Amino acid sequence: MANAKRGGPNPVDVEVGARIRARRRALRLSQSQLAEALGITFQQVQKYERGANRVSASMLVGIAQVLSTSVAELVGENARPPASDATANELMATFQGLTRTEDRQTIMAVARAFRSAEAAKSAA
Repeated sequence: MANAKRGGPNPVDVEVGARIRARRRALRLSQSQLAEALGITFQQVQKYERGANRVSASMLVGIAQVLSTSVAELVGENARPPASDATANELMATFQGLTRTEDRQTIMAVARAFRSAEAAKSAA
């Protein structure tokens, strides 16, 4: 593996950081809120999300708990490429543009149904 000091951040660390950032944003948490829940500074969260600092196993478990996801999801063991920032941003902007609670609830129900179906397919 390439030394992160010589060639920049390790690509695996960058990918894990991107997944942490995407999940945090999906939950509409700030870096400060995540940091407070983890007992670290928001600057450390920034470094994790950029891939500048590696996330230890124990911290990864803590992050997964706070973000209500699995470690496997954060490290990409789900064999599904993470959504691009542009796609995630577009999805969030569209969702936030919905003003009726019923519409938001319907979208969430559909998303959960897709997630359940995908999980069932993966388990089979």
